[in-house]
Amino acid sequence: IRDRKVEARRMGRRERCVTLESQLLKFRVQASKIRELLAEKVQVMEEKLKAADVQTSEAETSLFRRCQDLQTLLQEKDDIIALLEQQLEEQKQIRLQEAKIVEEKAAKIKEWVMLKLHEVELEPRFARVLLFCMYLHAIYSERHEQHSSWTVEVHPRTLTVMFTHLYIQSSSSSSSSKTACPIWGRGELEPNPATQGKRLEGRGQTQDGTPFRRRAPQAGLEPQTHRRAGPAPTHCTTAPLTIHSVQNIKLVSQVDTFCPFFCLIDFTLPFLNMGSAVSMSSMTSESDYAIPPDAYSIDTDVNTSLVLDEPLEKSGYLLKMGGKEKTWKRRWFVLKAGELLYYKSPSDVIQRPQGQIELSATSSIARSEGKQTLQLVTEKRVYYLTADSPNLLEEWIRVLQNVLRVQAASPLFAQPEIRPCMKGLLTKVKHGYSKRVWCALIGKTLYYFRSQEDKFPLGQIRLWEARVEEVDRSCDSDEDYESSGRSLLSTHYTISIQPQDQGPTYLLIGSQHEKEAWLYHLSVAAGTTGGQVGTEFEQLVAKLLQVGGDPGSQIWRHPMLCFSKEGLSSPLTTLPSQALQTEALKLFKMCQLFINVAIDAPAIDYHVSLAQSALQVCLTHPELQNEIYCQLVKQTRKRQLQGQPGPLQGWQLLALCVGLFLPQHPFLWLLQVHLKKHGETRTEVGKYAIYCQRSVERTQQRGERQARPSRMEILSILLRNPYHHSLPFSIPVHFLNSTYQVVGFDASTTVEELLERLNQETGIRRTSQSGFALYTDDPSGQGLEHSLQGKIKICDIISKWEQASKEQHTGKSEGTRTVRLTYKNRLYFSQQIRGETERERLLLVYQTNEEIIGGCFPVNKELALEMATLLAQVEFGDFERPFSSLAGSGSKSSQTLNQVLERFYPKHYRQGCTDDQLRQLRQRLSARWGSLRGRSSPDCIRIYLTVARKWPFFGAKLFAAKVGASSTVWLAVHEDGISVLEYTSMRLLVSHSHKNLMTFGGCRDDFMLVVGQSLGSSTAKDKPTGKHLFVMEKPKILEMTLLIASYINSAHQQKSAAHHLSAPALMLGQPVDLKSNELNSKSSLASNRPSKVPTLL
Repeated sequence: IRDRKVEARRMGRRERCVTLESQLLKFRVQASKIRELLAEKVQVMEEKLKAADVQTSEAETSLFRRCQDLQTLLQEKDDIIALLEQQLEEQKQIRLQEAKIVEEKAAKIKEWVMLKLHEVELEPRFARVLLFCMYLHAIYSERHEQHSSWTVEVHPRTLTVMFTHLYIQSSSSSSSSKTACPIWGRGELEPNPATQGKRLEGRGQTQDGTPFRRRAPQAGLEPQTHRRAGPAPTHCTTAPLTIHSVQNIKLVSQVDTFCPFFCLIDFTLPFLNMGSAVSMSSMTSESDYAIPPDAYSIDTDVNTSLVLDEPLEKSGYLLKMGGKEKTWKRRWFVLKAGELLYYKSPSDVIQRPQGQIELSATSSIARSEGKQTLQLVTEKRVYYLTADSPNLLEEWIRVLQNVLRVQAASPLFAQPEIRPCMKGLLTKVKHGYSKRVWCALIGKTLYYFRSQEDKFPLGQIRLWEARVEEVDRSCDSDEDYESSGRSLLSTHYTISIQPQDQGPTYLLIGSQHEKEAWLYHLSVAAGTTGGQVGTEFEQLVAKLLQVGGDPGSQIWRHPMLCFSKEGLSSPLTTLPSQALQTEALKLFKMCQLFINVAIDAPAIDYHVSLAQSALQVCLTHPELQNEIYCQLVKQTRKRQLQGQPGPLQGWQLLALCVGLFLPQHPFLWLLQVHLKKHGETRTEVGKYAIYCQRSVERTQQRGERQARPSRMEILSILLRNPYHHSLPFSIPVHFLNSTYQVVGFDASTTVEELLERLNQETGIRRTSQSGFALYTDDPSGQGLEHSLQGKIKICDIISKWEQASKEQHTGKSEGTRTVRLTYKNRLYFSQQIRGETERERLLLVYQTNEEIIGGCFPVNKELALEMATLLAQVEFGDFERPFSSLAGSGSKSSQTLNQVLERFYPKHYRQGCTDDQLRQLRQRLSARWGSLRGRSSPDCIRIYLTVARKWPFFGAKLFAAKVGASSTVWLAVHEDGISVLEYTSMRLLVSHSHKNLMTFGGCRDDFMLVVGQSLGSSTAKDKPTGKHLFVMEKPKILEMTLLIASYINSAHQQKSAAHHLSAPALMLGQPVDLKSNELNSKSSLASNRPSKVPTLL
């Protein structure tokens, strides 16, 4: 036993030794591996260190070379600066010499005139005036001789002093009983056609021959005169006058009594400078009234005033420096409506412009050093323009500055969609001069225009803290206005507007209702209502505004602000006409019916009709929008009793209103206070109030709607509380693979927002990258589709579609049809292939299949069967079992094959086939489908698109058109241009690049293309220009025109090499490579398009 124990111990020691030896061996192996790894790491680090040293040396070398290049460039710049300084010195010397010559000539003219004046010192006074006119004419002629180098200006104050001197000299020899007349400027003149052509007492004539008389000053007021140095003016006696004319200067000579020269001479010479803000065109225009020199700085401050009656349009030749090639090219520029267009010559203005420079409030103009060059800085680019002379440069700078000043000072250009509170045709009177103008009250500023169509206002009057009041009369007598032909008889009304530290402006209004509306809105804009103007409701709102809407104020308990069962005797707001007041009372009755009649689900169309009618009236007459909000605020200020109709339905109508439009101040403030007061989550009314608050914010951000609410929108508001959903409405968007996605939206959601939400939910790129767009079906049901623009609101689309459907389909089923939205590719660019998602490829496959089924894609029978098989594998997966001729036609596999042929095989190949041919076709389809067993959907989609993209016009939109009487062709619109294809074989006939299109669009009942250069298979020589007419349906003409314009705009936006121009102006964009002259199957498209035809798999 002891030996066994010893032997066991020995064996245990041996086993432990073996174990330790094996562990030691493992440790040694691991140590060797670690050493090898460390050696490799050290080697790698040494290589990286060597590479870093090499890169450092290369960087130092490149930096040294760059430094040398910069030094060389700096030296070249210094040489150029020195050369320019030398040229500047030479120009200065030339200018000094010209100035000396001018001074010598002026001295000679002055000496000659003084000599002549001395010779006729004892002659009658009229002769002196005549000689002075000769003096002016001599200066005028001399100016024209030196027009390119100097300009003569005679200030009115200088003329005043000279005339006064002549008057004093001539008065010394006259009788002392004569009374001197004041030296008047172009002052208070009123036209009087009744006395035209007769001898007048104390009257002269205006420039156009219209007699005028000087208005007698009002009692207690001194006569208005221009502030000039001189003796105090006194009044003159009246006497008959006679008109004379000498060299464009009209003189009025007096027969019996002497009158002042300055008020009797009408200066129309173009070199007279009547003030910096007065244009000669406004002084000589027959359509404008005479304007005194200080009349322009009255309406607004000097720094922010608009340029009134200054020229805002001009045309002429300028040299323009190219953008890429820095060369000067002579172009004919046309400045009109805030846009600067340029052409090759004046005769090309009827064609598309060569380019366009968009001016905005952020643009700036600066003078370049050296020659007569200006620098025009826009958001996209800096332009350098050179005029032919310094004078022309000054004219261009002045007109461009006028345009920029108008755009910077007016919210009309910053917010073109803004809606004026009031607008209408009024007579504006200022400083005794009247003019019929179109007025628009926007915010706290009153703008006035020559006509309603004008884009640039004549001027503006800032109303904040101005004094607005009604005055009895602003004229001497009613007979003056009755004889003036302005349709303002003795029943006219006058409103006076007097800003702080400025003179008053009078508005003459023809009716009392219009006067009351203007007076209220002007007072609100000026902030001076004080509860004294407007209706009783408006006065109460003004008082609430003064106390900040205090909830504890007793004003809230006034009966006019609370719920009323009876109808209104008068509108709650001030309206400009009796017809609108009648409509306001009808509107209140409709609101009462909507609120008081309980909603019954089977007869809910009654409330739908009431809401649509009331809101349509407000959209048709924007003046009633404030009125309906006041009525709803009034009718919703009542507690809701359970089980009874009442304010809850009023809140529902209010929820429909806030999504359409918003009221003006101060009613918008009243609405916000009302919503804040009732907003809570414990009651249904409070939840509707919270929803209205959200909707008000969205409407302020996205703007107002264009159409009344649709039936779907009204039902959604009436049948469920929209508070519980951030997006209270939803609509399905259909895809071409027979699936759809439900997308939510609210009353202000636009197409862009809906597409962005849809792309996020479906995993598709942005619309600008994918080229997909949203389409609606046509209400007529004719199979037409309409692409939707991004800025349109979804609710407007649904509403307009419903209205069009009701007009075309009358009957009981008119409310059952709804709009169908489809999502598919509209613009296809070859660059879109990179970054395509799986969902995009799937939708492209089904869209290509639709074109194949419709015969708009060239495939033979074998290729069509192959592609149908691929789509069958994508749609249904692996085929269940191979086709058997013994299987009945009613079996499941046979039905599946028939469904595949109907959906994925071209119709024109199936038409006319016998039963045996169809059976053979199903057999071949089943065999090929079986060969695809195990193929995944992405693989089949990839193969399908690879085959389809071999056709050069993959992604193009094809339109069938007729050329002549019988010939039919395909018009393919794609990213490179427009191609004409043969109808049967789809072989390319001719292709036109976008850059060669001069005009495109509908021409009567045809589609017209005017191209500058055509490339095609014709044996004749290409013509420089050509017009092509294609007979198409009108909806297709519109669709094709918009598609071409979208391709052009998208191409320029992607390249970022041109301004955002309208479609006709984009014809001169980036050139497309069209150098192919082959007449076979190869197309003349850009090189990035494949040239092979589709082949079998």
